[in-house]
Amino acid sequence: MNPDELGKIRDIDRSEVIRVGYEQQGAELIKMDVHWDDAGWLDGDGKHSFGQMIRGAQRQLDLGGTAIGAFDDERLAGIAIYRPRLTESMAQLALLHVGNGHRRRGVASRLFHETLALAQQDGATEMYVSATPSGSAVGFYLSKGFAPTATPHPALLAEEPEDIHMTRTI
Repeated sequence: MNPDELGKIRDIDRSEVIRVGYEQQGAELIKMDVHWDDAGWLDGDGKHSFGQMIRGAQRQLDLGGTAIGAFDDERLAGIAIYRPRLTESMAQLALLHVGNGHRRRGVASRLFHETLALAQQDGATEMYVSATPSGSAVGFYLSKGFAPTATPHPALLAEEPEDIHMTRTI
């Protein structure tokens, strides 16, 4: 995906009804019944907005990241952003979103496997992800071999303290 296509993030319908959530305590996950109805990204530039998502994606590309898009005709159905060097030996899956209507069709798995292949090519030995604490996101990453880390990356923990910080060996 070209950097000038990041505006297509607006095509992704992030809405979701969330009934299972997680909290992280060290390397332990605490499962909770929740009622988090996520209406999706907001218009404008504030918190949880398209503007914030696009700026964050651009920041990852500026750090050497690669954007991978999954398209349904001309519309962006999903996006992953891979960052090759979070640390000397650790890559980062900095962003992975698949739009409502395209979920449970293998799109996220294909995007993840493309980032994993890039990490292997770049010689990384671990991959890091900071996941939304929803049952669907955490369940996806657990199914891909990630596990909560007791030692989250300090800057990412400060930026996303409620997320579930996970790593996996490559």
